[in-house]
Amino acid sequence: MIRLAILLSCFLSGSLAEAATVTPLVDVTWIKANGVGDGRVIVDLRGKRAYLGGHIPGAVNTDYGRDGWRVRHKGVAGLFPQDEKSRVRLTTAIGKLGIDNDSHVILVAPGYGAGDMGIATRIYWTFKVLGHDRVSILDGGMAAYLYERVADNGTPLNPLQPGPVPVAAKKFVAEIREDMLIGRSEVEGSLSRGIEALDARPNAQYIGLHKSGQVRRAGTLPGAKSVPGEWLTNNGGGVFQKKSALAQLFDIAGSQRDQELFAFCNTGHWASLTWFAASEILGNKKAKMYDGSLADWTMKPDAPVEQKIRLN
Repeated sequence: MIRLAILLSCFLSGSLAEAATVTPLVDVTWIKANGVGDGRVIVDLRGKRAYLGGHIPGAVNTDYGRDGWRVRHKGVAGLFPQDEKSRVRLTTAIGKLGIDNDSHVILVAPGYGAGDMGIATRIYWTFKVLGHDRVSILDGGMAAYLYERVADNGTPLNPLQPGPVPVAAKKFVAEIREDMLIGRSEVEGSLSRGIEALDARPNAQYIGLHKSGQVRRAGTLPGAKSVPGEWLTNNGGGVFQKKSALAQLFDIAGSQRDQELFAFCNTGHWASLTWFAASEILGNKKAKMYDGSLADWTMKPDAPVEQKIRLN
């Protein structure tokens, strides 16, 4: 019995140690040292043609726009699946990638710009809403992996595998964290209580000079502060700013980054970058994301928007 207890303790300690290694960001060195297997699943988020041309060995591929990660509901595009049917569709698609509830999922965006990385942060947020914490993002995306080349002839240094990767489907069961899903009514309540709202869109949209086609009225949420998603990566590329730089950027924006807050944009893409920086890198677990964002907010005719500039 004593020996069994010792073995069990060692097993549990090993499991906890392994779980502790799941960090929000991993780098190319980590990818090359670990790869796929032992519960690790690398998910390439590029278009199918680019993926089939050559990907990280063993990586599988998903389509951000077509595989059910975001749905249209009551005229609003880009929402987390709203009903049981669409949620089952998504969890089935996840299972077909060879992912179950014990998998460590590593998301690989194209990585050529902050917008690319928004694909990874939005899917990362979706996994968290689904109750799955074992998820990471390759910092710099596929661009970082491809950047390393043999100096003498310019060929890629890191191995590439062409074609699809056959995987056995697994069962992924969602345990929805409803508290992560906020809609218009929750946002109205938050604003009335003085909860901080962070606008993740480019500044021209924040001040009301430009407007997305998904949004009915130009402007921002009343009292919102501007923390554009494109600020959060080095030179607007695929590599995230270091933690200390992110803290400084939030401070410059006037954000009380250790307090309750929520990020928004037009349809919950840019906002996922600002949420990821606040929640996962800076560690503010009070941070949330309004995935309906202004596309949903402005569906209500009398929902207030603040337009900071009006041209004659």
